[in-house]
Amino acid sequence: MRPLRFSGPVLPHGEHRDVYVVDGAITYEVQTGAETAASGWIVPGLVDAHNHLGLDDGGAVDDAETERQALADRAVGALLLRDCGSPADTRWVHERDDLPRLVRCGRHLARTRRYIRNFGHEVEPDQLPGYVAREAQAGDGWVKLVGDWISREDGDLRPSFPQETFAEAIAIAHEHGAKVTAHCFGREVLQGLLDAGIDCIEHGTGLTVDQLDQMAARGVALVPTVMQTAKFPEFSAGGRDKFPAYSDTMDDLYARRREVLLAAHEAGVEMFVGSDGGGPTRHGHLPGEVLAMAEMGLPAEDVLAAASWRGREWLGWNGGLEEGAPADFVVYDRDPRSDLGVLYEPTRVVLRGRVVA
Repeated sequence: MRPLRFSGPVLPHGEHRDVYVVDGAITYEVQTGAETAASGWIVPGLVDAHNHLGLDDGGAVDDAETERQALADRAVGALLLRDCGSPADTRWVHERDDLPRLVRCGRHLARTRRYIRNFGHEVEPDQLPGYVAREAQAGDGWVKLVGDWISREDGDLRPSFPQETFAEAIAIAHEHGAKVTAHCFGREVLQGLLDAGIDCIEHGTGLTVDQLDQMAARGVALVPTVMQTAKFPEFSAGGRDKFPAYSDTMDDLYARRREVLLAAHEAGVEMFVGSDGGGPTRHGHLPGEVLAMAEMGLPAEDVLAAASWRGREWLGWNGGLEEGAPADFVVYDRDPRSDLGVLYEPTRVVLRGRVVA
């Protein structure tokens, strides 16, 4: 295959360079006869750190729809996806060189009748450790717990499992070499998960300053999914008649979500960018999440880094486009650090050394 040449400032450092692609890898050695493919700002492939490939509102989708979802993500430069729960068996995606790289965590692990129907394994506390072991072995290094959900008995958000059950589940996942993340909207579940050594929190709208300091000290990540938490007023309105306490809780969490996000940044918590694609948000909307986080007050370059080079490093991939790195990158016609809106308009998307968009 003929070598390709790309020219322009290479992020994160911004040095203007000629980037060559040979056999799917980056090189800076001049390649005679290389085809000039594009010029512009060259950014390591974007990362959607909270994605649900293979899922829609009704549960698992077929392979054709999963492919369509993956291509929608690829079109906006999301070339590395961290699955945050899917009932579909998406292992086959690993075999497709034209689809984004995928880090799978298998199915959500939820309490019986305490989650969205057809999404996860719904189990009782004594079953959770065994299911965690199974999902840890079947996935790509992550397990997803449903930390809290509405309790119809209490009419409000409550932890899905007792604190000691969560602690045992997290320990078992770690024994099997997997990290653990958890869906957490409310407050009550968070301290037990943090004390048990969880690796990541999804949403995290109930976090306190002390908990954020604990997360920063222990390297616990946060994926705030602000496009998802923007829907809290809708969730509140839908439950007002039947569960007024739940609606009050959701209203309160919504009111302080910006405060939590900025406090997390100030505390030094590692934050990453997740669209929640496949849940309430459709695939291909990672740029919208980047913009939403910046509009909440986070520095644009920090959000871009979280959605690109820092996110890649977090998931065990190359951060920068160094010599020999996999050629997964996106080219833009203007600097995304000063105009995040350009993320909607990639000039070229390069995956495994091939121009795919």
